[in-house]
Amino acid sequence: MSYVVDYEHVSTVGLESSPVAEALAGLRANEARYFRNKYDHVFTVTRADEAPETLEWVTRILRDERDLVIESRPLEVSEFEVDGIRMAYVFYESGLSINVMYTLAEGGKRAVGFKLSDGMEVPDELAPRFKFARQRSKLAGTIRGSFFVIKGEY
Repeated sequence: MSYVVDYEHVSTVGLESSPVAEALAGLRANEARYFRNKYDHVFTVTRADEAPETLEWVTRILRDERDLVIESRPLEVSEFEVDGIRMAYVFYESGLSINVMYTLAEGGKRAVGFKLSDGMEVPDELAPRFKFARQRSKLAGTIRGSFFVIKGEY
């Protein structure tokens, strides 16, 4: 079942099992606000077990590009296309959010982004490999983020 993310009234629906549920809900709402303002896109999420193909696509890119396996349980996913860009999100129980931005046109930007919810530690699988920059968000508090460029075709 899909859930439209409301960035005006932040809710932890679907994220209740996370130890940082409030911060993760703020991070999810922050993404919803961005896509609404920039692309007039309504950001919806689905339980991860209801969209295995989205989760597998993100998991495959992480594995093939950087030999990464995320240990935390995936709670929700989102996948959509805006302005010729295929976007996918996975929100994990630990408070981690991973997004894949994959421009469909040849030579376009393709990257994987990591965002850490306020209050969570850097996951062991990411700590030695990535440096995280901080940004402030009214909805999510302090967000720490990092990324890498996708080199392969997916």
